[in-house]
Amino acid sequence: MRFGLNVGTSAAPGRDPVREARSAEALGFDFVSATDHLHGRSPTYETWTMLAWMAAGTSRIGVAARVLGLPYRSPAVLAKMAETFDRLSGGRLILGLGAGASDEEFLGFGLGSRSPREKIDALAEALEVIRGVWTRPGFTFTGRFYRTDRAELTPKPGRRIPIWLGTFGNRALEVTGRLADGWIPSLGHATPDRLPAMRGRVLAAARDAGRDPGSITCALNLRIRLQDQPEDRPVDDPDVVSGPPAAVAERLLTFAGMGFDTLNLIVGGDDPSEQTRRIADEVIPVVRSTVGR
Repeated sequence: MRFGLNVGTSAAPGRDPVREARSAEALGFDFVSATDHLHGRSPTYETWTMLAWMAAGTSRIGVAARVLGLPYRSPAVLAKMAETFDRLSGGRLILGLGAGASDEEFLGFGLGSRSPREKIDALAEALEVIRGVWTRPGFTFTGRFYRTDRAELTPKPGRRIPIWLGTFGNRALEVTGRLADGWIPSLGHATPDRLPAMRGRVLAAARDAGRDPGSITCALNLRIRLQDQPEDRPVDDPDVVSGPPAAVAERLLTFAGMGFDTLNLIVGGDDPSEQTRRIADEVIPVVRSTVGR
């Protein structure tokens, strides 16, 4: 089992994403992650720049975008950005991509909007472009949404940079299984009763494409909050995994039993730093040791 920790993109006074990434590394998390929302009234950092600072401020921990909104960045340019990031970080990038769910954000930045079908078609094209310029010299691609004309990306990546997709609909899940290295849905957008069938669709698409389904990382974003004091007010939200450490560990093990080998934690509570420390000390070791047995 691998565990990631969400780092918020807030640029409010007192927030320090580099400090949080260093703390996650010291606590033994496998990667840190951040979402990608450029539009809004709350002060935030731009995700890619923030991730780069976090990578520069750490030495071991992986760094994941979860997930970049595809319309914000040209796939070929993003491929170059990702190669540079991965090389300078020592091979620690996880490139998460999404088709772009929030039209308001993209319209606000003058990027237009696409229909749901167009979004998934564009996502599939983007993966072909990114992998193409990463692996082939003079790569030319002519699609409905993206084009390259003898694109030369030098140097090529020194490893296969993993691409994880945050997808939910049937066509998007099939694209994930056919083209991506990982699937990273969020609990809340995908309820526990739906997750096994959705994962099954991803793996079936991989098999149909002649790929090894076992090579696809199945990750899950989930919100988590420890509550073991009598005065704690119960969390009235089915999308939050909450309770004493033992109960939280048991709930996380149910997701492992569904085939999720990676859990990305979004920690809540009045003191997220203390919550994170306790999760690292009291929950993650239990889950890892149980899965190991």
